[in-house]
Amino acid sequence: MEEKEREAEAEFPAFPYKPYSIQTDFMKALYCSLENGGVSMLESPTGTGKTLSIICSALQWVVDQKQKQKQKQKYETMIKSDHSFTNNGDCSSNDEPDWMRNFVVNRDFQAEDAKIKKKKNGCGLGKTGERKHREISTDTFSHSMEKDKCFTKKECENLQSINDQSELSDEEFLLEEYESEEEGAIGGGKSKRKAGAGTISSSSDEEEEDGLDEEGEEVLKVYFCSRTHSQLSQFIKELRKTVFANEIKVVCLGSRKNFCINEEVLRLGNSTHINERCLELQNKKKNEICKIKNLGAEGKVRRTKAFSGCPVLRSHKLQKGFRNEISQQGALDIEDLVHLGRHMRTCPYYGSRSMVPTADLVVLPYQSLLSKSARESLGLNLKNNIVIIDEAHNLADSLINMYNAKITLSQLENVHSHLEKYFGRFCSLLGPGNRRYIQTLMVFTRAFLQVLLKEKDENDVRQDSENSTGAKHAFDSSVAINEFLFSLNIDNINLVKLLKYIKESNIIHKVSGYGDKAASLQKGSVLKDGGENYEEGSILSGFQSLVDMLISLTNNDGDGRIIISKARPISSGQQGQQGGYLKYVMLTGEKVFSEIVEQAHAVILAGGTLQPIEETRERLFPWLSPNKFHFFSCSHIVPPESILPVALSCGPTGKSFDFSYGSRSSSAMIEELGLLLCNLVSVVPEGIIVFFPSFEYVERVYGAWKSLGILDRIMKKKHVFREPRGNTHVESVLKEYQKTIDTLSSRPKEDSTPLNGAMLLAVVGGKISEGINFSDGMGRCIVMVGLPYPSPSNIELLERIKHIEGLGDTNSKTLNTSASDAYYNGDAQAGFGILRSCRGRGKEYYENLCMKAVNQSIGRAIRHINDHAAILLVDLRYASESSKRSCSHPANKLPRWIKDRLVSSTNNYGEVHRLLHQFFKFNKNRGCQ
Repeated sequence: MEEKEREAEAEFPAFPYKPYSIQTDFMKALYCSLENGGVSMLESPTGTGKTLSIICSALQWVVDQKQKQKQKQKYETMIKSDHSFTNNGDCSSNDEPDWMRNFVVNRDFQAEDAKIKKKKNGCGLGKTGERKHREISTDTFSHSMEKDKCFTKKECENLQSINDQSELSDEEFLLEEYESEEEGAIGGGKSKRKAGAGTISSSSDEEEEDGLDEEGEEVLKVYFCSRTHSQLSQFIKELRKTVFANEIKVVCLGSRKNFCINEEVLRLGNSTHINERCLELQNKKKNEICKIKNLGAEGKVRRTKAFSGCPVLRSHKLQKGFRNEISQQGALDIEDLVHLGRHMRTCPYYGSRSMVPTADLVVLPYQSLLSKSARESLGLNLKNNIVIIDEAHNLADSLINMYNAKITLSQLENVHSHLEKYFGRFCSLLGPGNRRYIQTLMVFTRAFLQVLLKEKDENDVRQDSENSTGAKHAFDSSVAINEFLFSLNIDNINLVKLLKYIKESNIIHKVSGYGDKAASLQKGSVLKDGGENYEEGSILSGFQSLVDMLISLTNNDGDGRIIISKARPISSGQQGQQGGYLKYVMLTGEKVFSEIVEQAHAVILAGGTLQPIEETRERLFPWLSPNKFHFFSCSHIVPPESILPVALSCGPTGKSFDFSYGSRSSSAMIEELGLLLCNLVSVVPEGIIVFFPSFEYVERVYGAWKSLGILDRIMKKKHVFREPRGNTHVESVLKEYQKTIDTLSSRPKEDSTPLNGAMLLAVVGGKISEGINFSDGMGRCIVMVGLPYPSPSNIELLERIKHIEGLGDTNSKTLNTSASDAYYNGDAQAGFGILRSCRGRGKEYYENLCMKAVNQSIGRAIRHINDHAAILLVDLRYASESSKRSCSHPANKLPRWIKDRLVSSTNNYGEVHRLLHQFFKFNKNRGCQ
């Protein structure tokens, strides 16, 4: 063992402590994965120092690669000698990997390519996925427009005469001339502006380009991403424990909401509104109009000096100083960067973004790396670099959820109204290209409104009446993309051209700006600077939702489904409609993830519980050859006597615990659970965390306990806290919970108060279950109430289950998925019917969703080698003899370090109580030694 530890110290000298053997094994497995490339899944239980092991192994590999580069002087000579690509094989040594040779040769050109792409409007639309039959001829496109409502010249003049009565200075909202393919020169092949109408970038764009020029070439880097900002901050704290914090360049990225220091913008609160306002301020100039002069026939432009409208993004000098400070101070987390930005009075969001090209380590949230449009916007170059995705247990679902799109009925009505008003005001002033595309947008908004407001047929109405006994169910339907387009008669419109027009013409900001200004003057109100009324459901948000839906419709027919949730009449005899939305649900992440794998040298998926790995493989990279996939798993560092997992099948009165969907709400089951906790608070010291399936169930149980007097009995021993629904107050509740435990634990022995700690009622899937660590007294006992299966009434979940059921079984009989399926949202029985029809992957996926949530929750305890905790799995479905368990049994899907120590069956609660008493007495005595 000592020899192994000395070997690890030599290979990973940055590890700040003497590593345990499992940490050494993990670091070696990661290092080997980086050497080999491909995709690796590395599993290490929570509390085993996984983050520190990732840092010391991955960054050591980067340092070693840089040392190899320095030793290869011939490569630098080759780069400088006219970039002789044809001879690089002769100039290189045989032991240098191909990917490294390519990286060194091409990195000078990556920065150039990025600049060229940026000048050519390189920021992509995001989701691409184009279907051939939608590339239609100009005649078909024009015919579609003529079939729908189009405005004649006379109608335009009439509409304009009405609008002319309003005293508005509307010139700023008029679109520039736009030529589509059919109007431009033959052979153009692309939409383009008329000659001489140069594109003007914002001052912030110029500053960012200048910053990239000064910072220099791209370097080999590691991208580390996790799900939450708090997890990223924890990563930086672990990094500071190593010498790497001061030896490599590190930059932490995050959302505008987390980085913004402009108080006026921050007051908007909503993330979407903050993003909109930030982008708008970048385009706001000190000079109202940039002076443009055509210089000769080449159509070049000259502009006056223009500044960003945001006061913290006006000085390029301050941004440069911000970058210098980051370089000097070493590893900074988001909070540090915000503090530095406030101190220097410059934007930390764009300041940190400009550091990416020269950083060795980029720390960022999931969305920024996994979304293609986000990567392009941030300028992230994955080519031949390393991608590490932490907390990857739900990666497949997280990835496809990023590509969902949704637009509500109210957003559609708002967008359509603004388009009509804008078109009426500017119709006669717009060129034919602009008129045609604006009319096309109105065709889509009108069609979408039609499908949401359309009356149901007689069969649907009859089913509605049959299902209206009790709660009202919203009528929802699921439809494939092609069927959706055909049914609305919009299948012959070229969506790719339309999206290109939206991107290039600035139509969204023109229409929303005009509409907001007109509405503001009509009400006599004063606009905020920038012309946006940032109320819930802003027009800009509605337009972006529309664009997202249009992008989604360009995906392949089998990649996802359209959910149509019908609008319902407002109750109590009032006029109008409520609810209603269209939503695109992405079902496959294979194509999206392949883009990351194909670019990066190596992709590492890390987590505490990654099993079952086959599901992840089938959903994300089924095409990957076995020699390009690696899996590693290690056990926990805690000794067996430090953990007591028990499957609890019955309560103190002998009643069996059955928290299945149909039984958990019974008063008998709720009372038995309360009596269990009344017993636990007397035997478990310090903190108990109880996980429930949902917030609704917590409310019901809490209310019942209160009326039965059970809550008062519990509170005689422990203070009771509840997880709030909103994330805003979670931190304050956790602080009070910890403060209570610390205060009671440190009281003098002569204090005779019966209180011995606190109890926290939490929810599986909530913030507490996902990323909060409850070490030592914070989590002496974890109680898992039931099996938290997702609601079977969720239409999106059912579509996903049906899709997964058919994975890999092209020739076998799977679930019948028609082009259009109807459901009643909230009807659990219909969902159970679909689940019962599943025999393979769909059923397994549903079970895995539940057990992954269980494993995440119970993994909140046991955070270090000297920690100890009991884990109670309260439901008879957990209990069984190990020899009689099937592969799908819940106990078999527990982490190995828990499963191997599970007390899977007991005769009565008294036996469990004795086990708990002995366990805590033993660990108390061990701690006193």
